[in-house]
Amino acid sequence: MVLSVKLPCYICFSFLTCFTISAQSYNSVTLGSSLIAGDISLPWVSPSKVFAFGFQKIESGSFLLAIWFNRIPERTITWSANRDIPVPRGSKVELTARSLILTDPSGREVWRARLLTGSSSSRGVTVASAAMLDTGNFVLMDRASAVLWQSFDEPTDTLLPTQTLNQGKQLIASFSRKNYSSGRFSFNLGYNGNLALYTTDFPLFNTLNTNYETFADQGFGSLVVFDQSGSLYLADSNGGVLVNIFPNEISHEKALYQRVILEYDGVLRHYVYSKSASRYGGWSIKSFTPDNICTAVIQQTGSGVCGFNSYCKLGDDSRPHCICPPGYAPLDPNNEMSGCYQNFAPQSCKEGSQDKNQYDFKVLQDVDWPLSDYEHYQNVPVEWCREVCLTDCFCAVAIYRNGGDCWKKKVPLSNGKNDTSVDRIAFIKIRI
Repeated sequence: MVLSVKLPCYICFSFLTCFTISAQSYNSVTLGSSLIAGDISLPWVSPSKVFAFGFQKIESGSFLLAIWFNRIPERTITWSANRDIPVPRGSKVELTARSLILTDPSGREVWRARLLTGSSSSRGVTVASAAMLDTGNFVLMDRASAVLWQSFDEPTDTLLPTQTLNQGKQLIASFSRKNYSSGRFSFNLGYNGNLALYTTDFPLFNTLNTNYETFADQGFGSLVVFDQSGSLYLADSNGGVLVNIFPNEISHEKALYQRVILEYDGVLRHYVYSKSASRYGGWSIKSFTPDNICTAVIQQTGSGVCGFNSYCKLGDDSRPHCICPPGYAPLDPNNEMSGCYQNFAPQSCKEGSQDKNQYDFKVLQDVDWPLSDYEHYQNVPVEWCREVCLTDCFCAVAIYRNGGDCWKKKVPLSNGKNDTSVDRIAFIKIRI
């Protein structure tokens, strides 16, 4: 059917369509409609079937209530309601006059769409229908087709063309490649108008820690816009472009699926997918920031990109690779960003202990763990630096820089990185 959907518009710019999207075709989801996790029932799809809304089974065997690209083999998820509370088979989502409500098999409410302020039943306004739009936006509407809630207002880790990010909103990266729960990085437009990429005080993912890529810090940003041409930019209150994050470099945008995602590794990436090759193609990276996440993140507290006792090295694919130093093993072999642990008995600190003879060093070039040091010596030779760490039971790593600087570091090691710009030698203490 062809209906008019009235969308809320927070700031009316010349480049945005405010209040209504006229003659937009959608398939209406009626009151009482429901979907069951693990059931064979079809999801609610957009008119062109590009996007679908329903349950997606994830690796744990649980289900996410999600939106995904429906015409490509990957079924790439763009939004989910319950990323931190996956539900079991038999859970149900139902469209009611009160809201869109997700319940588990026992009937316990897990999630509900929060209707826009002022549109609740206190004003006598109730939900009349819902629709999955061809933009990838799922909307709840009243009888006049005014939007009461939309998924575009509550992004998870992804932006789609025509979607915006308002002040106070953020993208939160997934925890890992296969774990969709909230992770350790945020793309945040603050109420103060500043836009940056942050590490978070995980698991308090709404608490920002350190910004590692600042796009605007003068307080003038009103809206992040991802337009259909592939541009991602920060606009001021008059619609002027303050910062081009990803400039428009796409000449045939209508032939491509697009998405911008803050991925689990802390990198913001713009992906494109050829519609003509949708059965056999794949997502390709058009742009990304920061250029080197390994060197970008240095935080006073927290583990850094790769977790404690690990170090980050940028690969030929421009993705970070997390590596355990000699004598250490991954905490979670299925998640390389989980960090590492010492897999040998630490040196004894008992008085008179002679077990230093049981330890030696493995040497790594251009590796360091900034901010993990507890002592710093200057104008010392490299052999002295090695020896002072070997005889110190607290010292796990000695870092030496040509010119005579020596740092002693203890576990847990944080912010580990391997890059030619580091230009230091790491002596990793191991048991022999």
